[in-house]
Amino acid sequence: MTDTTKGLREMSLQIDTLVLGPFQTNCYVLRYDGVCWVVDAGMWPKSLIGFLTDATLSPETILLTHGHGDHIAGAAKLIQQFSSAKLLCPANDAEMLSDPQANLSKMFGLSVSAPPPDALVEPGQTLSLGRLEWQVLDTSGHTPGGVSYYCYDEQVVFTGDALFAGSIGRTDIPGASTEQLLRNIHQNLLTLPETTRVLPGHGPASTIGQERRGNPFLSLT
Repeated sequence: MTDTTKGLREMSLQIDTLVLGPFQTNCYVLRYDGVCWVVDAGMWPKSLIGFLTDATLSPETILLTHGHGDHIAGAAKLIQQFSSAKLLCPANDAEMLSDPQANLSKMFGLSVSAPPPDALVEPGQTLSLGRLEWQVLDTSGHTPGGVSYYCYDEQVVFTGDALFAGSIGRTDIPGASTEQLLRNIHQNLLTLPETTRVLPGHGPASTIGQERRGNPFLSLT
């Protein structure tokens, strides 16, 4: 399943969404000024690799929003296919990449791991995709180090499993905290402009305005 979403301001950023694996994980392919990024390389990445190959794209960077198995499982095969790709992982989730119990794949009878990251990212950093700047936002709580990637110029944020359309990430799992997640959503996501498009780790896209007004998990806090 593939769909294409262009930047809200008709800029040259192109975002392609591929839904991967049994957990229906959203993987995003970004293109801007000839540079390609991948956000969250999920399970069963054959279709992702085929998409990149057919489009003559070689990802410069693989960004992880957090360390759960369904978001990191395709990283090894992606790097095997595109050896120049650099893997960036949230600093506080780095140990999850090599630990199937910590990344929760073991509880599903799987043994998922990913290569060691080439670099660690932390809230407050700014990453550059061509001329576009992306802020690393603290949206931990679903995992100890979960982050979101926000671009003001394109009014888009990749939220991983922190914020969904009408829902939030699970916090009844090891390493999670409801209080921490809700605090970070309110402080670091709901403060973004209303028109900011929310591209989550699962399910359909939304906007910050829609989530402010209609997300039942947030209206109770």
